[in-house]
Amino acid sequence: MYSSTRIWAVLSVICFSVLKLVAAEDQRVVSYLNSEKLVTLSESIYIYEDTNRTLDFAAVKHMPFNRNEKQGMINFGFSRSHIWLKFTINNQTDIQKLYLMLSEPAIDRVSIYTEMADGTIRADTLGQYKPFWERYVDAPDYIFPIDVKTNTAQTFYMLVSSNDQIQLPLFLGTEALINKKNSTKSLLFGLYAGAILIMMIYNLFLSISTKGGGYTFYIIYILFVGLTQAMFQGYAFMYLWPGSPWMARYSSVIIPVLSGLSTIAFIRTFLKTKRNAPKLDRGIDIVIILYLVGLIVGLVNIHFGAMFLQTMASIGIIYVLYVINQIRRSGHRPAKFIFIAFSLFFLSVILFVLRNFNVLPYNNFTSHILEIGSIVEISLLSFALADRINFYRRAKEKSQAQALRVFQKNAQIIREQNVFLETEVNKRTADLLLANQSLEEAMTDLKQTQTQLVESEKLASLGMLTAGIAHEINNPINFVTASVKPLSRDVDQLIEAMETIEGVGLSDQPPEQKAISIAEYKEEIDYDYLRDEINLLLKGIEEGAMRTAEIVKSLRVFSRVDEDDLKFADVNLGLESTLVIINSLYKEKIEVIRDFGDIPYIECFPSKLNQVFLNLLTNAIHAVDEKFQGAPGGRILVSTSCDEQHVLIKVTDNGIGIKEDLKTKIFDPFFTTKDVGEGTGLGLAIVSQTIIKHNGDINFVSDENMGGCEFIITLPITQPSVLRDADTNSVEDEA
Repeated sequence: MYSSTRIWAVLSVICFSVLKLVAAEDQRVVSYLNSEKLVTLSESIYIYEDTNRTLDFAAVKHMPFNRNEKQGMINFGFSRSHIWLKFTINNQTDIQKLYLMLSEPAIDRVSIYTEMADGTIRADTLGQYKPFWERYVDAPDYIFPIDVKTNTAQTFYMLVSSNDQIQLPLFLGTEALINKKNSTKSLLFGLYAGAILIMMIYNLFLSISTKGGGYTFYIIYILFVGLTQAMFQGYAFMYLWPGSPWMARYSSVIIPVLSGLSTIAFIRTFLKTKRNAPKLDRGIDIVIILYLVGLIVGLVNIHFGAMFLQTMASIGIIYVLYVINQIRRSGHRPAKFIFIAFSLFFLSVILFVLRNFNVLPYNNFTSHILEIGSIVEISLLSFALADRINFYRRAKEKSQAQALRVFQKNAQIIREQNVFLETEVNKRTADLLLANQSLEEAMTDLKQTQTQLVESEKLASLGMLTAGIAHEINNPINFVTASVKPLSRDVDQLIEAMETIEGVGLSDQPPEQKAISIAEYKEEIDYDYLRDEINLLLKGIEEGAMRTAEIVKSLRVFSRVDEDDLKFADVNLGLESTLVIINSLYKEKIEVIRDFGDIPYIECFPSKLNQVFLNLLTNAIHAVDEKFQGAPGGRILVSTSCDEQHVLIKVTDNGIGIKEDLKTKIFDPFFTTKDVGEGTGLGLAIVSQTIIKHNGDINFVSDENMGGCEFIITLPITQPSVLRDADTNSVEDEA
């Protein structure tokens, strides 16, 4: 009886142990036995896929989880489902605080749910939708601290969702082991980033040295290749935009597009596809358009955008390889290096994809295969750029040698022709010397003639001015002359009156009688009238003298005989003096309106500018006279204004105007519309040359039908130093 009972007890223990082992095998508990070794979680995981993405933890933990039967890394590819993982960790070490690392920074969201002993649920969530500084560990990968007491088991649930590929390399270990793995990853990426930076600096130096545009696109290409890998490894979010969750999510769309476009720009520039493969180059335009479409799709829907861009990148790189190969087959040497470089990089992409589909194991080599491929590609492309320098150098040497041979041949021909040419040159030199002598004589005669004509124009103007000035001065002088004789008579009468009054005052008559005698005498000679007449005559003489002085002053201002050098002068004063001098030409016939603005003094040759004003005003008077024939209605407006750098002078008349077919000729020397003997045709030519000498500009506006003409002169307030120095030198030469 005792033996039977004991046997049943033993059998019961054995059966319980077997059932416990079966249950343990069914749960696939992850036993963490060695605190000095990382554990990879793959086979000991249960999986549930929430395709509707609607279940929360409370609902999911009652769902049937399936064992992960696949070997290697857990990979769901492009999936929009919520992936739930369930795993149990049995801690057999003395360290209670362990760390769980998901070494895939491209995952959008990761949550760890732990059911505590008191029945509460602890949820820890990380992801690209949160700022980087909210992570538990400062690392590009997702690292969660978990507490599992020694010799106990704890079940964890993990929720994973992503718009990109869902690959789940999970590692369990102590803080030191996780930090070591993270440091190794950072070291490897630091070496990669250093290589990228060195390549950029090296090619930047070559770009500056050779001034080659292809290097600029290549530097941009290297930058985006490095930035792409930094994004894949999580360092871009960690260092470049840690506070921008939006950029962290959409960088998987934006950066690959920029990388692809920079690659195309570099290939086009370096291989000159428009010239070497014009038909295939149009296909590259299609690739660019598809990249931009992928960018738009990605910004609207990241998941479909990422799938589209990866598909587009695969098609694009195959097409680009085909274009490069066609150019290589045509004999273009630089295309060989690029074809090899892109082929090796494409191979690294294939290995990366095979790793994603668990065909190749997940290890340090396959996890960094893209960095290795890009470094090899960039190195070979740098060799291609360097080889292009040698290619161009050899082509230059070849062309120089060809040019040297041509030069030597030409030199021989030149030597053979020198004897013949020397004879011809001597003969032609003698002819040219004779012709040159004749030209010099003709030039001298022409200059003398030109000087005489200019002097004639000046004399004509002087004659006109002399007649006008004589007329202007004659009026006040005549008035003075006419006033002298009556003034002399009145003064004599006044002196006689003073003598008579003095005699009365010295007589012996009583004072009352003296006063009566003097008053009777003053009444007799009409003393008050005599005094008023003298004052009137003196005032008239004074006005005549002042008018004469004003005319002389205006003549002096106009002529500027002591101001033939460059100096600052008042344009308004020059215009006023010119109008005073030619007053006899328009007086009582033409209304002259002065609209002088508040303008600064300008640096000029005053006497030459006054000659310009004289010519323009006399032309205006002539045009008005010809239209109105002395009748009223003629009008001339003289106005001045200025801006910050220039002074504007306008002379506007309502005369006959300028005919349309004559507008291009009026500044030509010897051209005139006046009758024979009335003009030399040099007035406006001298005006134009004088304004040009002042670095100014002269224009005119005239309507033949409406009549009238407006000349507009623009002069700088200060002259350039070149003109000032030239004027100084001319003064020194004259001295």
